[in-house]
Amino acid sequence: MPAAPLPVPEGPLVIGVDSSTQSTTVLVVDAANGAVVARGSAPHTVRPGAGGQGKESDPREWWQALLHALDRCGPWVRRAAAVSIAGQQHGLVTLDFAGHPVRPAVLWNDVRSAPQRDRLVEELGGPRAWAERVGSVPAPAFTVTSWEWLREHEPEAVRATAAVRLPHDYLTERLTGQAVTDRGDASGTGWWASATEAYDEEILRHVGLAPEALPRVLRHGEAAGTVRGDHGLPLSAGALVAIGTGDNMAAALGLGLAPGQPVLSLGTSGTVFAVSQVRPADATGVVAGFADARDAWLPLAWTLNCTLAVDRIAALLGLDREAVEPGGSAVLLPYLDGERTPQLPFAAGLLQGLRHSTTGGQLLQAAYEGAVFSLLTALARVCGPGAPVDAPLLLIGGGARGTAWRETVRRLSGRPVRVPYQHDPVALGAAAQAAGLLLGEDPAAVARRWGGASGTDFAPVARDEEVSARIAAVLTAADPLLRHG
Repeated sequence: MPAAPLPVPEGPLVIGVDSSTQSTTVLVVDAANGAVVARGSAPHTVRPGAGGQGKESDPREWWQALLHALDRCGPWVRRAAAVSIAGQQHGLVTLDFAGHPVRPAVLWNDVRSAPQRDRLVEELGGPRAWAERVGSVPAPAFTVTSWEWLREHEPEAVRATAAVRLPHDYLTERLTGQAVTDRGDASGTGWWASATEAYDEEILRHVGLAPEALPRVLRHGEAAGTVRGDHGLPLSAGALVAIGTGDNMAAALGLGLAPGQPVLSLGTSGTVFAVSQVRPADATGVVAGFADARDAWLPLAWTLNCTLAVDRIAALLGLDREAVEPGGSAVLLPYLDGERTPQLPFAAGLLQGLRHSTTGGQLLQAAYEGAVFSLLTALARVCGPGAPVDAPLLLIGGGARGTAWRETVRRLSGRPVRVPYQHDPVALGAAAQAAGLLLGEDPAAVARRWGGASGTDFAPVARDEEVSARIAAVLTAADPLLRHG
């Protein structure tokens, strides 16, 4: 019996890809109305580096995960007229002259480059000079700091490197044959200057990297190219390929963010961001002054320890991740990978205030509180003084679907919360970018038409000042221990 014909969408189909830390997600979307007609996902692996340190992934696994995720979308993918790839930020992908990875990619949550980061900041004028020039004081795991670590520890890999890419650049180049990137993802490297919107040649000379080794930075609305015929993926040759962007920039697109709307993302890392018309330059280093995927800015702060760290605490306690209990006086700082906000790259997890009466559920709740406190502290810096505190927080990422995460955010923030219906805002944002290219529209306007930020609203509850004060006091008292590991 012949297969039943596929239904006819209203408009052309587009594909949005989210190549994240641990998996790749693909959405096939009707460009006319934002309806998701197919979804596929496939995992890839994060491994420690040499000596059991760091966080690395083989870029070829990202490509294989993309293949499997597309396959799981069925025949819809061959009907797509445009595709865009969003990827995890900051990752250092080194390629040889044949375009093959020299070594596994160094990821955004690999903080081995903390000493190199400190040296770079000092050698090139200090935090304020970096903020004014680049837009950010680079954190350990910015691409420039990882490159410096590689120069110091693996000079043979550096000698073999002909090209340096970000994760989304690598996938886009394999798809199109073109070495291109966008301003949003480039703004997280540490060698793209927001002040000039170009690669900073002095920084590149300082770290021994030729501009020719980097991809061209295309502008908003430009195409990366078209799908070439020898890619081995179930995509139609000749389909348009948008330039793609970083995962946070894509999420902002997918939500159709208006300036000032705060977002809190709960994933492997935690991030807080908002679109701004003003170029950020925070000399404290808390707020990264990223560009967005269009022509505005995306001030952002992030933590290294979010859902994965709290899940690890739950596993150590032998509890389900939702098995939290109220009460208790324990403070648990789940800094299992060091921490970015606050800036404590050598820290480990810390538990204070344990009593005979403390239950496992209370300890798990304390882990949630420790993670959320860091994010809300960062949010205050992203939004700046005078920002309205009654605007709803858009809660996205895998943790947004968890009751314990949502209720902890509500209790510690005292703000209304909205959880969008669409659980894949990064892939949706990439799809909106593809649709914008195909239709000649602003991708953020496309996402607003699609209703990307529509969701379930939760009213504010009274802010738990006592828990916040307790965590702040422990952070202050334990600072020497956390700072030196």
